[in-house]
Amino acid sequence: MTVADSVAMGPVGVWLGALQRERAQTQRAVARRVEELGYGSLWEGEVVGRNDVFAQEAAWLGATSRLVTGSGIANIWARHPSTAKAAAGALGDAWPGRFVLGLGVSHAAAIDRTGMTYDRPLERMRDYLDDMDKTPVTTPDVPVVLAALRPRMLRLARDRTDGAHTYFVPPEHTALAREALGPDRLLVPEQAVVVDPDPVSARATARRHTAFYLGLPNYVNNLARLGFTDDDLAGTGSDRLVDSIVAWGDETAVAARVRAHHDAGADHVLIQPLAADIDGAVRQLETLAPLVSG
Repeated sequence: MTVADSVAMGPVGVWLGALQRERAQTQRAVARRVEELGYGSLWEGEVVGRNDVFAQEAAWLGATSRLVTGSGIANIWARHPSTAKAAAGALGDAWPGRFVLGLGVSHAAAIDRTGMTYDRPLERMRDYLDDMDKTPVTTPDVPVVLAALRPRMLRLARDRTDGAHTYFVPPEHTALAREALGPDRLLVPEQAVVVDPDPVSARATARRHTAFYLGLPNYVNNLARLGFTDDDLAGTGSDRLVDSIVAWGDETAVAARVRAHHDAGADHVLIQPLAADIDGAVRQLETLAPLVSG
């Protein structure tokens, strides 16, 4: 049995970046509600200087009894690799089978403004994994996945970790990622969703999401590789791009997109409800739970 086999997440979890800005009391309450609704996991991102995924997810784990938590991602610029391995091991020891360590290189714009220099992301990640392997931590190993979009990082995820966590991708990318990873590695894509059948209001919500990520070259380059044109990628994105990245419509339409990722090879799909506030996000999770959790 692999390390990854020790974590039971089920088919669908939740990616909730908005939660990182909430106070601890709200975070714990939302984590409990996600668990009650039957979702298998809860993930978040990390921005250097804004939040610490290990501290926050310890609070989530302490507030729940079965929910798996995942870092999507733990930023490799935020801490020494030995510290990351020790922190992940501590969570794995305290809550066995309930934590997945997702590591990522982040983005140049986010790192450069901290005073550090973003360079050689693939080599940086390889070196980071090398240093983690040298760390004499006695706590249990936890599953490790890499934030990976393009072929070289996907191959590194295949060769050095338990799999990949992909973000801001359509099901077509999931199929390519599965091919790159092979059959025995974890593949955990994120899928942004808006439970709203009105195309005008749904796309308006979706574009507030795509506008930010289309300003980050890592995502733009990946989408261009998938066949999206300069016109698709301009501004907040064409309707074609928005509809590919954000699943909108009624709960049946959103559930169909989740199934498309599974059909393309995903092991566990993370839905990210887009809303004006955390309460709106949770309401969407409540609406979707009967169709996608379990």
